[in-house]
Amino acid sequence: MRTPTDRPRLNYATVSPVAIKAMQALEQAVNRLPLEPSLAALVKVRVSQLNGCAWSVDRYTHEASLQGESERRLYAVALWRESPLFSERERAALGWAESVTRIAHSHAPDADYACMSTQFIESERVDLTLLISTVNSWNRLRIGFGQGTE
Repeated sequence: MRTPTDRPRLNYATVSPVAIKAMQALEQAVNRLPLEPSLAALVKVRVSQLNGCAWSVDRYTHEASLQGESERRLYAVALWRESPLFSERERAALGWAESVTRIAHSHAPDADYACMSTQFIESERVDLTLLISTVNSWNRLRIGFGQGTE
């Protein structure tokens, strides 16, 4: 297991600038999608928690707090199923985020999709899934190349 004192394996941004520029463009496009900023922030935090990307959890919780998200909800996002602090829409998004992030084990079951579908119209379902996928991609780059603990 890598520790915060381990050196990064490589700097992916300098090694493959064209690909990283494309990832940054995707992230910018996803950030402009018409999902509520507070919902998107919670999803980003939860996906990064599931992936164990400390750098991203720190980044996304900081961004969420700057957008006005309460510390109480940010602390509770790891236990959102047991917390009364989240709306049904947020719960559906967080459940879908977990299902898609853990897709190798979950296979994104119909029940999770159905729950998400009750709260999101078709275009929002795609937008939410793109948000989840983008955060997963960044987490995998950072962790895979030894930058997830910085």
